[in-house]
Amino acid sequence: MDYIYVVAGLLGLFLGGEALVRGSVGIARRMAIPPLLIGLTVVGFGTSTPELLVSVDAAWRGVPDIAVGNIVGSNIANILLIVGVTSLVWPIRVSGATLRRDTGVMAVAALALLPIFALGAIGRSSGALLVLALAGYLTWACRHPGEAGVEDVDMPAASSTLASAIWIITGLVALMFGARFLVNGSVSIARDYGISEAFIGLTIVAVGTSLPELATSVIAAVRRQSEIAIGNIVGSNIFNVLGIFGMTAMVAPIPVAARFLTFDLPVMIAVSLILTGLLTTRPHLGRGVGVAALAGYAAYIWAAQG
Repeated sequence: MDYIYVVAGLLGLFLGGEALVRGSVGIARRMAIPPLLIGLTVVGFGTSTPELLVSVDAAWRGVPDIAVGNIVGSNIANILLIVGVTSLVWPIRVSGATLRRDTGVMAVAALALLPIFALGAIGRSSGALLVLALAGYLTWACRHPGEAGVEDVDMPAASSTLASAIWIITGLVALMFGARFLVNGSVSIARDYGISEAFIGLTIVAVGTSLPELATSVIAAVRRQSEIAIGNIVGSNIFNVLGIFGMTAMVAPIPVAARFLTFDLPVMIAVSLILTGLLTTRPHLGRGVGVAALAGYAAYIWAAQG
């Protein structure tokens, strides 16, 4: 049953995230909200909702290693796994100062976790500071959109308010059940096999909650829209650190195990800085980068078991 719970949870998170984004974008367009704001808030939060619900549920139920591992592992998977797969499907073209700006924000946000993790817990005050930083970033990005907009993104067309509301309600229900099933199954499997909850959070749970980002980036790559693929990854990582960590800590303070400070967070920071360096120095990320990223992810999974 534990494996059934995990599979059902993953399916619920994937379908729920898609439904929530579709409904939210539909209502936003009916309200004539600018496309840039839709992309930064509605789509960004929508694809990060699985991470939020799983982390909040895990923190509430006293399994903080899954809450922290989910977010840190998702960011590592977004860069190494999803960038790797996306680059293999179609090389990622790097264009525009806006993408480089947001990648820099992603790297700074990752570095900001060092002093917070060193405290041994993410308290409500630290969570509030992270949420305020996210609000500041969104305000800045909306006032200085740069040359790259979200108008290029293939988003659902505006639909009726009732249809959009049904999509949102369906998505939220699927996400809530998916989060509960995934945490239940993952914790049980970890305890049955003597696997650490941190490792389960960093791998199975993290990849599961990143399924919306994986689907979005791969579809964009297949359509030769590589800028959208990489933008989705960068934006998701910013939301995960500032928004998900922040809101989860404000709901329930999160103890941080020593391994996250000494191993997993440094890996997350390192891959964030490497991606930032690649995007600021190269015109594109080819298949060689994709192979290296996937090899790096395999190496991280192997090392994380310890």
